[in-house]
Amino acid sequence: MSDIHLDPTRAQFEAFKGLNRNAPIEMLNLVRFRDVAEYPEDHALSGKNLSGAEAYANYGAETAHILERVGGSILWRGGFETVLIGPEDEQWDAMFIARYPTAHAFLAMVTAPDYQLAVVHRQAAVATSRLIRTSGADGGASFG
Repeated sequence: MSDIHLDPTRAQFEAFKGLNRNAPIEMLNLVRFRDVAEYPEDHALSGKNLSGAEAYANYGAETAHILERVGGSILWRGGFETVLIGPEDEQWDAMFIARYPTAHAFLAMVTAPDYQLAVVHRQAAVATSRLIRTSGADGGASFG
């Protein structure tokens, strides 16, 4: 993949913050791992040759309680098989939808000091990603 998307740009983050913060939100996460995690030189795991998947597992283990603390949960998790419509070079190692009771809860999570310490694992693990905010809607029998 030619485009690396690891963290939001300032404009993306401001757009997110400009939306309704009081309604429940779902965040679609698409993640591609690095073959070998890239930790900062001064991190204890630097040079340990962890795979991106192992580093991401560390991220998940260290942030699970934070997600729970803000009232969030994982609604859906799936495994990538193939792209039917879209760029043929996009492949995802992790795909899931996280639900938060409000955007305030998501912002509380990502700004929490313990999250800020744990996110180093995500940054070391991820080659590229997509994080898409959605608003939930009831299902139905049609696409419309």
